[in-house]
This record gives sequence, C-alpha cells and structure tokens, in this order.
Amino acid sequence: MSTCNLAHSPAVRRTIVGLLSLALLLVLCPAIHAQDNWNTSRSVGGISIDANGLLDNATIDATGMLRDARTKGLKAVPDGLGKAAGLRKVSLRRLEEAIRQCVDGGKDLPDEIRLLAGMQRIRYVFVYPDERDIVLVGPGEGWKVGDDGTIVGVTTGRPVMLLDDLLVALRTARSAAQGGISCSIDPTAEGLTRLRTPASKLRTIGNPGQTAAGIENALGLQQISVTGVPGTSHFARVMVAADYRMKRLAMNFEPAPIRGLPGFLQMMKATGHGMSNMLPRWWLAPKFEPLLRDADGLAWELPLASVKAMTEEDFLTAAGTRQHTGRVNPVAQKWADNMTEHYDELALADPIFGQLRNCMELAVVGALIVKENLTEKAGYSMTGLLDPADAKTVEFPAPRQVDSKASMLKKGRKWIISASGGVRINSWNIADKVERSEAVAPVRSKAAAHENSNWWWN
Repeated sequence: MSTCNLAHSPAVRRTIVGLLSLALLLVLCPAIHAQDNWNTSRSVGGISIDANGLLDNATIDATGMLRDARTKGLKAVPDGLGKAAGLRKVSLRRLEEAIRQCVDGGKDLPDEIRLLAGMQRIRYVFVYPDERDIVLVGPGEGWKVGDDGTIVGVTTGRPVMLLDDLLVALRTARSAAQGGISCSIDPTAEGLTRLRTPASKLRTIGNPGQTAAGIENALGLQQISVTGVPGTSHFARVMVAADYRMKRLAMNFEPAPIRGLPGFLQMMKATGHGMSNMLPRWWLAPKFEPLLRDADGLAWELPLASVKAMTEEDFLTAAGTRQHTGRVNPVAQKWADNMTEHYDELALADPIFGQLRNCMELAVVGALIVKENLTEKAGYSMTGLLDPADAKTVEFPAPRQVDSKASMLKKGRKWIISASGGVRINSWNIADKVERSEAVAPVRSKAAAHENSNWWWN
C-alpha cells in the first residue's frame, strides 16, 4: 500500500486541508421501483431521488426495471408521428385546447401531448396574429424507450422534448431575467469546519480507502441548490443529474461512454501541472449563435444549439472558506474544452446531456416569447399553459442533499483532486443576441397551419 509523508508545517497543512476538503465528488440518489412509468419515475439520467431529497446513483438492475416499466406504459405512436419530419410544427394555442379537453373530460394526457409530438429541438418560433397563435417548429419523429429508460427518437436516439419542461420554461421565463436558471452542489460550512480538524492532524495518507472514508464522513451531506425553476420539477432534476454525471466523468468514478474523453484525474496524472490549493470548478452553459429574426419580429430562428463546459478555480483560505479567483488551471481548461468538443456525441451516448440541451433550448424559447412580447403580437395570452391549475406538471421530491465521496490521486508526493460546479442557463442573455435575416420569413409562410390541422402537423 502506497503512502506519502506529509510535511508538518502549518502552511503545508493548510494546503493539505484545502486539497482534501474539496477533493470530493457528490454521489447522490435512492431506489427505483418497478411500478414507476415514464412519467412518474424518480429516476432521471441514471440517478434517483428519495422522498427526503437524497440523491443516489441508480444501479444497472434498477435502470433495467425502469426501462421495462416505461416500455409497458407507452402506447403505440399515433399515425403521422412515427415518421421523421425535419420541420414538425406544434401550435401552442391548439395544444392548450387539447390539454383542456383532456382535463375537462377527466382523461390522462396522451403520450403524444406529454412528449410534444416527438419534437427533439426547437429550430423556429413563428407568430401568426390572424390565427392568434405561436407555433414551435423543429425536427421530430416517433419515440421509444432507450436503454437507460429515457424516451428517445426511434432513429436518432436523441431525447424527445417534454411538455413538463416546456411548461416550466414558459412559467419561469420572466423571473429568469433576474438571475437565470441554475443548480449547484456544494459542501456546507459546517462540513468544511468539521473537516479541518482531522485533515490538520494527518501526517501520512496511510490507507487511502480509510482516509477517503474519514474525509467523506467528516464532510457529511452536501447541499443541492436550484434557482430559477421549481426544485420539484423534472427540469430541475435534469440539471442536477447532468451536473452529477459531469462530475463522475471528471473524477474517474466511471469511464466516459465515448472515445476521446478521459477523466480530469487521468489528464492530471499525465501532465506536469501541480495544483497547490487551487481547486477547479466546472459548469455547463448553453452554447448558442445569435438568434435570427425577420423584419416584423414574427419569425425567429434558433441556430443549432449545443452546450459548453466552462471552468475556473476556487481558492480555499486557511479559514476553510472558498473564494472564486477567476483563474483557470490549464488542465481543467483542457478538460472543459474537450467535453465541449465531444458534447454532441456524449449527448447521444448518455441521454441526460441531451435532455439538458433540450431544457436549455426551451428556456431560451421562453425568454424569447416574454422578451419580445410574442403573446401580444399573436393576440394569444397562453393562459392555459401558464396557469398551473389548468395544465399541471408532475412534482417530485426536490433534490436537496447528497453524500460526499472522496476521490484521491497520488501525484508525486501529494494526493490531489477536486471537482465541483453546476449548470447555469442565462436564457435572457442569449435572447438578447439577435440578427436580421431575410431567410426566416419564407419558412414561416410555408409552416402555417391548414384549417383542418391538429395541434401538430408535419
């Protein structure tokens, strides 16, 4: 068993405390039950959350049970929705009417409504004042249950968008202007204080497993915070699950499901860079080109969206508090750039990252509708979609806590590493970046609904 001698000086001890106190990844969630269907399961993105808000990793067997339960719960894809369409259209006004008919009739919403007609992204937002309507347009196809229980397209494997996430994005769009939408997983001040005492007494790592367990026990439960959307929403769960998955990849708790994405620990071991008590953080944010609009502001195009990983370093002071430095560790930046480059491929292999991109896109759509007063231009208030009493979303236990888990890497005479971060969606900043285009209006004209159109059409 390898050990390393640790210096006894106060300055070096403070560095050790800094390295160990953030040398943690949060691993969080509880059991999945066979009776869960695709709409009510507690599992999202390979994690589950119990009634007390404690997160944990879903086991392989539990994920299989979830997949089977959701497969049994899905109905056959309706005629016309099974075939892939490059520009599927969803009328918000007609969708609202279809939801109201189900509610008034005491019927459950059918799969095609909950799954937004199988749409997988929003490419255009069109306003039709004569029809008093706003129409969302983008690629869509039939759906199936993927290997991890996520509902995905039958040919592309991309996660389909959910009505629940759209309703949350629309209802929180105005408040998102104040502080955006975000999630974060962080140690508590009490946990950091508890950790300082045992860490300051370390002379050698000793048994790495036992030392890691002691660190985890001292730090205790870490806190999960969600802002901008209800913590009980599926939207919030997607953000937390994606953040959690990112940390697991960075910390080598599991290998990436694609080639070319080594963990941050592997990259650190392969380089000559040290870390001292500078501790890298990563977070995920939307990656959008400027939005395009026509002269009248009735036709809007959202260029192909993706997600970027961003990083900076935290500095842990002798008192155990964290301060953002704005500086970047070169290896942490390389890991972030690598994840950004591989994100689209990763989103297919691990659908939670595709679901996060969907949520980000819906948040931008919500911000666009509010910022540009599209409801006023359309003469359509979206009352039924905005009122929780008319169109209810599924509520889950809010993610609140996760057990700490230490991950340690020997590099020279030091044992290092840390990962923390979150998800940030500044939807209004994206909606502010707009350019004029003559190509958008003709697409709007061709996309208009026919008199006998359903709430969706191809």
